[in-house]
Amino acid sequence: DNLTFDGSSVKGFSELGDSDLRLKADWTSFKWLPADLFGPGKVLVFGNVCNGDGSLYASDFRANLASLSFDLRAKGVIVNVAPEVEGFIFKGEFAEQMFDERKGFELATMSGYFNSLPQDTLRLFIDKFAEVKRALGFENEKDHPEVAPAQFELNFRFTEMLNNADQIQIYKLLARQVAKSMGFTACFLPKPIAGLNGSGMHMNMSLSRDGVNSFYGESDELKLSGEAYKFITGILYYAKDLCLAMNSSVNAYRRLDPNFEAPNEIKTSAKDRSAMVRVPIGNAKSARMEVRTVAPDCNPYLVTYALVKAGFEGIEADNARYEEMKQVVYGGEVEKLPGAIQDAMKDFEASSFMKEILGEAN
Repeated sequence: DNLTFDGSSVKGFSELGDSDLRLKADWTSFKWLPADLFGPGKVLVFGNVCNGDGSLYASDFRANLASLSFDLRAKGVIVNVAPEVEGFIFKGEFAEQMFDERKGFELATMSGYFNSLPQDTLRLFIDKFAEVKRALGFENEKDHPEVAPAQFELNFRFTEMLNNADQIQIYKLLARQVAKSMGFTACFLPKPIAGLNGSGMHMNMSLSRDGVNSFYGESDELKLSGEAYKFITGILYYAKDLCLAMNSSVNAYRRLDPNFEAPNEIKTSAKDRSAMVRVPIGNAKSARMEVRTVAPDCNPYLVTYALVKAGFEGIEADNARYEEMKQVVYGGEVEKLPGAIQDAMKDFEASSFMKEILGEAN
C-alpha cells in the first residue's frame, strides 16, 4: 500500500514539484517468468500509477485504458484487439545504445520472408521466442520472418484490449531477452534501415456485444456491420489528430514512405496496403478492421485508448453528425497523414478531440 517512486525521474511523466507518486500492483496480471531465460524466482506484475491520495494518475494510460474497459464492460461491450508487432534482430547485445550513424545497424542474418532455412539465425530466434511466448500464456497463431532481412513477426490471438496492451509490452520484453541470450538486439524502431521495409504494429480491432461480434455484417460485401463502418469512420475522421499517438518518434515518419507500402492514406480498403485502415477477410467470428499506421515503438495503452475513443465518436454520433463525418472522410480527395513529426505535433496540439480525451495535462 505504500510503494512510492519519483515520477519526475521518468522524462515527461510528472513535474519536479509534484513528483511523489504511488504504484498499485494489479495482481490479476501476475506471471511467473521462465527461469531458463530470466533466472530463477523472477516474476512479472503490472501496476497502476496513483497520486499521493490514491487516485489514479491522469498520465498513466494503462489505468485510463483499464477504466475505459470497465465502463464498456458494464454496457456489455468488450473491445478485442490483436496486434501484428514487427521487429528486427541486429548483431550485438547493445546495438541501439552503441549505434554509430556512419555504420548503421548490422543485420543478424540476410534471410527473410521466403529464404529462411530451419537452422538459420532468424528461424532459431523465432522458434525460441515462440516457445517463451507460449510459456507466458500467449495463444500463438503465426510465427514467421517478414519481408526485410532479419525481420520478424509473431502473431497471437486477439484478446480484450487491456490484456492485449499488456501482452504487447511483454512481447517486446521477451523478444529483447531472447535476442540478448543469443548475442543480438531485438529492435522495434519503425524504420531502422533506409532502403528496407520498416516495421509496423497493425492493430486488428472488433467489438463484442454480449458475446457476439458486432462488427460482422452477413449481407455486406466486406462482411462488416453498420457499427463497424461507424467505428472506422470515427478513426479516419480523427486520423491527423491521432497520428502523433500512433507514431510518436521521429523515426516513425521515415516509415510512412509510399515507396514501401506505407499506410499513410486516410482511407479504408480491403486490398490497398497504402490505406490507413484495411478490412481483412473475415467471418462471423473474425470480422474486424485493421489500423495499419501504428508504429511498434508507440505506447500501446495510449494508442488503444485513443483509437477506441475515436471509434466510439463515430458509433455514438447522431445522424447529422455522422453524415458530416462521412463527408469529411469520403467526400473529397484522399488526404495523407503528416510526413514529419513536426506536422503531427501541430495537428495534435490543435486537436480539441485529443485535449478532451487525454486531459489538459497530457
